[in-house]
Amino acid sequence: MKPNLLCLLLPALLAAASTGCHTGGAYAPVNTTKYDLENKADFVLLDHYVQHSVTCDGIQERKLDDGRLEVIANLRNREARRIQVQVDCIFKDALGFPTGDQSPFEDVILSENAQEGVRFVSMNDKAKRYTIRVRQSH
Repeated sequence: MKPNLLCLLLPALLAAASTGCHTGGAYAPVNTTKYDLENKADFVLLDHYVQHSVTCDGIQERKLDDGRLEVIANLRNREARRIQVQVDCIFKDALGFPTGDQSPFEDVILSENAQEGVRFVSMNDKAKRYTIRVRQSH
């Protein structure tokens, strides 16, 4: 009985040993465009709770006289109940890289089916693009 068991285990052990660790060189990144909405969109929802509750009906942007970027997002509550969310804005350069200018998350209370404007202003004139992010308030 032991020789039969050895005959069955030997191929499995050889297969496991031959698939060992790869030690040659670097690997190419995988799924680099998956879940990268923040790199492409001006407005993103960070969790599935706000995905059902909040939408953005419009974003207004303008350059101030000193070159800073001002962004106003019109958030809308899609539910018939009062909700509280947190909103922030990451300002980016023309290539989409953060300028180090990120607002802290601020609480916004949206009444039933109401709209609320949220305003952000960059700290310097390097900002050319932005991403407004909304998440559930805890």
